[in-house]
Amino acid sequence: MPAPLEPDLFDGRAFVGVVPFRMQTVRFAWCPPVVGTSSFAEINVRTYVTHQGRPGIFFLSLDVHNLVALEIGRRAFGLPYLRARVSLRTAGESVRFRSARVGRRAAFAAEYEPTGPPRAPAAGSLEHWLTERYCFYTSGSAGTARRTEVHHPPWPLQPAAADIAESSLLEAHAINVSSAPLLHFSRSQDVVAWPPRAC
Repeated sequence: MPAPLEPDLFDGRAFVGVVPFRMQTVRFAWCPPVVGTSSFAEINVRTYVTHQGRPGIFFLSLDVHNLVALEIGRRAFGLPYLRARVSLRTAGESVRFRSARVGRRAAFAAEYEPTGPPRAPAAGSLEHWLTERYCFYTSGSAGTARRTEVHHPPWPLQPAAADIAESSLLEAHAINVSSAPLLHFSRSQDVVAWPPRAC
């Protein structure tokens, strides 16, 4: 991560998230969604950072099949999008997700589903710390950082179960985790983002 950013810790531990999902009805504020480019599956690897006391997210990688989304994400927001073969299929409550990065060994394959009702994370909990973040940071030129403001309601999280058949995205970043995965599910979330600005 760029030098102005610092790792954000919870009880002295750093966290990394692997988040598969489907983007739906993506559009700029001044135009309607464009068919073929506004809905797509992706998966990101993220960690949690802070800059001058402002907590946010730092994306290590975002894998997507949609080339328009990839180019817009790279050019408009400076996000590290990578090309991958990605699919997301649902059957009732269950989700089947597959991603394989093109030209590199980095893949994720899992089936997962919620196991309980949704609830807003309690203040002070790890879930609240992970999800109550209203900006993300990206690398700018010459080692600088940029911040993109986002807004969303509190995340409606559900406990989840997952059968993870393959997960090599963390290894692609030389990340070793020291605990079992913490699993959550969210049916949907509305998000608004503004253009990035230098920190």
